[in-house]
Amino acid sequence: MRRMVRRACAALIIGLMPVIAQAQTILRDPDIEYTLGRLARPIFEAAGLSPSRMNILIIADDSPNAFVLDNSHIFIHSGLILRLDSAAELQAVIAHEAAHITGGHIVQRYGQVDMATRTAALGLLLSGAALAAGAEPSGAAGMAMGVAGSAQGVLLGHTRAQEASADQAGIRFMANAGVPPQAMVDVLDMFRGQEVLSSARQDPYARTHPLSRDRLRALQGFVAATPNNGQPDASADYWYARARGKLEAFIRPPSFTLRRVKASDTSDIALMRRAVALHRLPDRDQAISTINKLVSIRPDDPFYAELQGQILLENREFDSAVRAYQRAAQKAPRNAQIQAGLGRALLATGTASNLNPAIKALESARARDSYDPKLLRHLAGAYAKAGNEAMAALNASEAHLLRGDCAAALPQAQRASASLGHGTVGWNRAQDVVDACEGALGKKR
Repeated sequence: MRRMVRRACAALIIGLMPVIAQAQTILRDPDIEYTLGRLARPIFEAAGLSPSRMNILIIADDSPNAFVLDNSHIFIHSGLILRLDSAAELQAVIAHEAAHITGGHIVQRYGQVDMATRTAALGLLLSGAALAAGAEPSGAAGMAMGVAGSAQGVLLGHTRAQEASADQAGIRFMANAGVPPQAMVDVLDMFRGQEVLSSARQDPYARTHPLSRDRLRALQGFVAATPNNGQPDASADYWYARARGKLEAFIRPPSFTLRRVKASDTSDIALMRRAVALHRLPDRDQAISTINKLVSIRPDDPFYAELQGQILLENREFDSAVRAYQRAAQKAPRNAQIQAGLGRALLATGTASNLNPAIKALESARARDSYDPKLLRHLAGAYAKAGNEAMAALNASEAHLLRGDCAAALPQAQRASASLGHGTVGWNRAQDVVDACEGALGKKR
């Protein structure tokens, strides 16, 4: 069964080559993804959705939007997160999109057959980014994989009836989760007046989630009629401010961040934002000094240790980067991106004794995130340094396949298949690539 699933996944990648080629960036970061999982968990539980099966991913796009494409992935544009003011507002966005899932609006939009194809394809592209709610991954500047274009042809253009239904269900989810439902009104209030603009001038959220004065009025009525004991959550707001601050520090110009963060502010979030901005200037010495100060006041935080590792690694302080990633891995041993960072740092030292530990860390990451081409390229390089050409070829072939390049993937997979033992896990992986690419290239001919 697993063999058949892997072949199906490889074939789906081939079919998605045009999609991958026009992909947008999906941002990955441990702080941000931990925050998303933490804030979403009570909403998903109230909606009857399994938090461990749901994934929230951030698209690097300044326009404010959020959407669902299948029953387990919610996409939020970075531009929308940067416009929200509180954790409750982000939870309102999640609740509304979750309501589109529970309401069956995706199937209604596309139909059963087309939706099954979209769901399988999207699930493949994003399986490397799939995270159990509450897990902790790495690297706001890092790109893991993409989604097609600006999602223009695939965004759900919901009907007014669907929007009203999602509003009502979303408010119920928020109330049951102890989140003040008023936050949903506050979010939609940002887009008030959009309906009078031409579609070309409307924000994407307004185009895909029809707005009107009647809808806002009805929403206010739903909120007034909903019993709610929810109060602002200081812990949730801390994590939201931290995630939003880190996202902004990586996306906005460093000068923007340094102007907004006062030098007198010694809070951990301020130090984190300054460290990122200084690193991006670049101001090596000040960036390292700042991140070291941050880690000294939060020594048990795996995310800050991971950021320290990233900054040190990108400044060629390889041994120090290894130590930082090791501390992060001790605190979050199941985190794929932290394990991948540790593997990269160990490889970067160029020390022979670090080669096997690097491969072990990278394989640990691949076991949890097997659809990250960057990770697979590093793993291929590590095996090549170790003299294991078969495994180097295997991982290189899968990395090429994930980029949609069968011309490069096929010979590498054939080389791996010829060297690896027939019927082994590695041989099966290589054959999946061979089968998929031979079929794709044959069709092209």
